[in-house]
Amino acid sequence: MPILPRRFERLRQVLNQRMGDLTVVLESIHKTHNHSAILRSCDAVGVFEVHAVTQNEADLPTFNATARGSQKWVRVHLHERIEPLLRDLKDRGFRIYGTQLGPRTIPYDSCDFTAPTCFLLGSEGWGSSAAAQALVDHAITIPMMGMVQSLNVSVACATLLFEALRQRRVRGLVPMDRSGLGPEVYRRTLFEWAYPEVADWCRRQERDYPDLGENGEILEQLPRNVRLRC
Repeated sequence: MPILPRRFERLRQVLNQRMGDLTVVLESIHKTHNHSAILRSCDAVGVFEVHAVTQNEADLPTFNATARGSQKWVRVHLHERIEPLLRDLKDRGFRIYGTQLGPRTIPYDSCDFTAPTCFLLGSEGWGSSAAAQALVDHAITIPMMGMVQSLNVSVACATLLFEALRQRRVRGLVPMDRSGLGPEVYRRTLFEWAYPEVADWCRRQERDYPDLGENGEILEQLPRNVRLRC
């Protein structure tokens, strides 16, 4: 059966506000609750996709209840090496902000996150690697007033993301009309959200996704066994 119109409208409303120019790179984040909490914050802010750097896909944490299903709505791209990823993001116009401790860091709330922005977050124990730090455009810190020197990585990520969202709201830069994504990316993502099993079938068949009607109905006659998955 086709998706209910009110459900389809909810998917559109969320996707209309997704931002393709705000992302997060997770370097060797191994704790499940941290990984899940970060994805939940990304979904809440409107981040379209994140990047996780890991030597082995099996090392990527599975999602727990903290994620609350947000992993379905935020794309996670896996990478084996940090340097090619950061260079690619820089070539695409992203500024890389890495959380670090040290005398040359600048407070996060003095930065401008309205341009294409990437937050680099390192592992829970030792932070980001030297290779990653060498490619950072701005080393930032979240000032602490207590005895501890740093926040939990998922809390730090949420703090940075919501500051970026605040700045963009003040400047009127939060998309409301799907302008945060390219037209083809928007079209394909909306179909995948609405009909994930049909989208999987289309990919296996190496065929394009069918067009959708205004209420989310599939505007193409599909095989009966595929229609039953709708």
